[in-house]
Amino acid sequence: MLHMLFTLFLILNVHFVNSYSDSNIQITDDNWDQILQGEWMVEFFAPWCPACRNLQTIWEEFSSWSNDLGIQIGQVDITNSPGLSGRFMITALPTIYHIKDGVFRQYRNPRAKDDFLVFIEEKKWEEVEPISSWQSPSSFHMSIISQFYRLSMSLRNFMNTMTSEYGLPAWGTYLIFGAVTICLGLILGLLLVCVIDFVYPPKKLQQGSSGNKEAVPEGQNEDEADDEELYEEDDNDNDDDASETEIDKSTSTTNVSAPVSGASDNVRRRPKKID
Repeated sequence: MLHMLFTLFLILNVHFVNSYSDSNIQITDDNWDQILQGEWMVEFFAPWCPACRNLQTIWEEFSSWSNDLGIQIGQVDITNSPGLSGRFMITALPTIYHIKDGVFRQYRNPRAKDDFLVFIEEKKWEEVEPISSWQSPSSFHMSIISQFYRLSMSLRNFMNTMTSEYGLPAWGTYLIFGAVTICLGLILGLLLVCVIDFVYPPKKLQQGSSGNKEAVPEGQNEDEADDEELYEEDDNDNDDDASETEIDKSTSTTNVSAPVSGASDNVRRRPKKID
C-alpha cells in the first residue's frame, strides 16, 4: 500500500514538473521574436544569481496560470543568450518585462505569485509607462548592440577554450586579441580612406584653369615653363631694385644741392660794407 502511494506521488510530481516546464517557455536569441506577438511576462535570470534562484519556484508556479490568464510566460538565461541581455539592456537580475503586442514595460512591483496574478488580471501594466521607441528591443540600433554582446561572449568562449583546452597562457590570448584588433583597425582605416576618396575624389590641377598662367608651348613641359617664369620674375625684381636705387640717388643729390643754392643766395643778398 505504501509502495503504491509513493509511486502515485512520484507520478503526480513528474506531471506537475512537466506542466511547469511546458508553461514556462525558454526564450533564446534564436526564438525571441515570438514575444512580439500577444501578451507575455518574461524573466531574465542567471543560474549563478541567488535572487534568481529564490524566485525560480515562484515563477514556475506563476507560469502554471498562463492558460487561465490568457498570456504566455517565459524565461531568458542571459548566460546562454547574451544578445538578449544587450537588446534589453539588462543591468540587474532578476529583471521582469511585460510585453503586449511589441510594447515593452518593465515590471517593478513585488515578486510574489499573487502580485504577478493581480498585475495581469487587473491590468496594472496599463499604469506603467512603456519603454521609449529609441530603447525598444525591437529597434535597429538595439539589434546592433545585441550583436556586439554576442561577439563579446564569443570572444570570451574563445579565450576560455584557448586557455583550458590548449594550455595557452592568459597573456598569450591577450596578445592575440591585441594583434587582431590592430590588424582590423588598419584594415577598416584603409577601407574608410578608399571610400572617402571614392565619394570625394581629390581635385586635379587643370591646365589653363588659373587666369594668371599662360599656355605652355608645345614641346615644353610644365616644369620648364615654371622655371622660365621664375627666372622672369627674378629679372623683374632686379630691374625694380635698380630703378629704386637710381631714384634714391637722385633724391639724395637734390637734398645735398638744395642747401648750397640757398647759401649762395644769402651771400649775394648780403649788403656790402661801406668803407
